[in-house]
Amino acid sequence: MNRVLPKYASEFADRHGKVRIRLRRTGWATIYVHADPGSPEFTQAYRQWEAGGKITSGEKRVRPGSFDDLISRFYRSTDWLNLKATTQETYRGELERFRAQYGSRVVAGMTAQHVANLMLKMKDKPAAANNLKKRLAQLFNHAIVLGMRSDNPAKAVRALKTRKGGFQTWQEEQIAQFEAHHAIGTTARLAFDLALYTAQRKSDIRLMGPQHVVRGKIKVRQLKTGKDLMIPIHTDLARSIAATPSGHLAFIVNQKGAPYTYDSFGMWFGRMCRAAGLEGYSMHGLRKAASRRMAELGLSNQLIKSITGHSSDSEVARYTREAEQEKMAETAFAIMDMANPIENDLANLSETHANQG
Repeated sequence: MNRVLPKYASEFADRHGKVRIRLRRTGWATIYVHADPGSPEFTQAYRQWEAGGKITSGEKRVRPGSFDDLISRFYRSTDWLNLKATTQETYRGELERFRAQYGSRVVAGMTAQHVANLMLKMKDKPAAANNLKKRLAQLFNHAIVLGMRSDNPAKAVRALKTRKGGFQTWQEEQIAQFEAHHAIGTTARLAFDLALYTAQRKSDIRLMGPQHVVRGKIKVRQLKTGKDLMIPIHTDLARSIAATPSGHLAFIVNQKGAPYTYDSFGMWFGRMCRAAGLEGYSMHGLRKAASRRMAELGLSNQLIKSITGHSSDSEVARYTREAEQEKMAETAFAIMDMANPIENDLANLSETHANQG
C-alpha cells in the first residue's frame, strides 16, 4: 500500500480487507475507484472526477423521500461501491437520465403501472427500457432497506421483447459501406478497425491506446471478464493506427482529449454509422462480424475464443450463427481434400494399375 498516488487520492482497506482507492477533496464529491492507479481505467475515472466532481453552492436542495434523495443515497451504498468503475459509469448514465425527469417525484408514490408506462414510452428502444427497469428495481430494493417503501413495483413489470439475436451482425456489404464513407486516417475509421480486427467490446475499445501495443500485439484486459488477451495486430488495423492522430492514453479521444465514457462512445459511434447511411448498426455488431468472418474461414471455436475472450462454445455459437453456410461448406471440403491426399493418391494409383492390367 505504498504506491505513488495522484493528488487527492488515498488508499485504504475496507472492513473486508479489500484495498480501495478514494478520491476526496473539500467541496468535491467523494468517489471510490476500483481500478489500479496508472491504468487507463483509473486515469479516466480521475479525469471525470476532476471535470464534474465539484459541488457548487447553487445546487438544489434535495427533497427527502424523493428520487433525488434515493439516488444520492444509493451512490453511497455498499451495493454501489462494490460495482466496477465501468459498471458504475454505465448505471450512473441510466440513473441520471431518469433523475433529470423524475428526480423530484416521491419514491413512495410510484406504482407498477407507472413503471410499465415509462417502459411503454420507450418501446422503440426495448433494450434501453429493460435496462431502466433493472435500475429502478435496484433503487426500489435500496428504498426498502431505507424504509422508503415496503415493496418493489419494478419486479411486477414484464420486460419488453427485444429483437431476436441481439445486436445486428455486420455483413460484408455494410462493412464496405462504412469503409467507403470513413476513410483511413479518420477517427471513425480507426474506431471501426479496432472493433473489427480485435473483436472486443466497446468498453475495451474506447480505452485501447499506444501503451497497449506490445511486440506487434494489442494487450487487452477485458473489463467485463477480467480476462487477459494478447491479440496480433492485423495489417489493416496497423495501417489505420499509423494514419490516425490519437491521444497519449487512448487511440480514440473526445474533443477535450480524454477517452469517451461508455455511453458517449456508443452514441458517438452510432452517429458515425448513421453518417455512413447505416441505421440500426452498432460497435458490438462488429464483434459479431469478426466472429462470423473467423467461422467462415473455418477457425475452430477454440481459436475464435482465443481472440474474442468467450468462455464457452455456446457463446461463440451465438456470435457465429450468421456465418455464411456456403463459404463454410467450401472451407470444410477444402480441408477434407487436404486431409486425405494419401487416400486420393492410392485411389488414383489403383485405377491406373487396373487400366494397365
